[in-house]
Amino acid sequence: MKPVITAERVSRDASDNYVFQRSLLAYEEAAKRIAGRVLEIGTGSGYGIEVVAPHADHFITLDKHRTEGLRLPSNSEFREAKVPPLPFPDGSFDCVITFQVIEHIKQDELFVREISRVLKPGGRLIVTTPNRTMSLTRNPWHIREYDLDQFFHLLAAHFDSIERLGVEGNERVMAYYEKNREGVKRITRFDPLKLQYRLPRWMLQIPYDLLNRLNRRRLLSENNDLTRSIRMEDYRLVPAHEGCFDWFFVATKKTL
Repeated sequence: MKPVITAERVSRDASDNYVFQRSLLAYEEAAKRIAGRVLEIGTGSGYGIEVVAPHADHFITLDKHRTEGLRLPSNSEFREAKVPPLPFPDGSFDCVITFQVIEHIKQDELFVREISRVLKPGGRLIVTTPNRTMSLTRNPWHIREYDLDQFFHLLAAHFDSIERLGVEGNERVMAYYEKNREGVKRITRFDPLKLQYRLPRWMLQIPYDLLNRLNRRRLLSENNDLTRSIRMEDYRLVPAHEGCFDWFFVATKKTL
């Protein structure tokens, strides 16, 4: 059975460009920080593999679904599995990367513990997740989102050293963000009772997907030049602050 393709799976579609370029930055920054045997949790459409795999001796990418047409370099392999737990022995990897995944994991503490377990002493976790304070509406595909302190304390329980970084955007990015905010307000005005925050997540997922896609397509139609002009270079990695779109944390496992 094919998985449902949702707006949660970032694509190269022009309407996704704002999110795609931001996601690409995470892979480019991770590529500077990885080496050895590397695990990615959350393959998605696989667009980041070509960026990070050349920097690993051996690269394993894992997801609960295999994307059709997934292409892998010679040093890479795909594993299909639902997590947690992770299907690997203790100390299997030098680095683990996982981008925009942990917010979907019900047992997030177990997820972090499992990542620590499969890392070698001194191994690195590089993880991104949305900053809750910058979200424009409830995303029912996310079990929860984190503020800066919440995310730090979640990782600190299992990692010795944590570098707290975040992804922020320049004026072009913020112009799109404001256009997006206006679009979300137009849609949510039809929810005066704030049912989006009261109803179960499963009831909201399909309507959210449809409205999210509709909003992105409308933004592309009405702001074509702005939407298409955003590039990875319009985002930057900075010390984490409340105006960041995503947290980008680098956590190091304690050495023996």
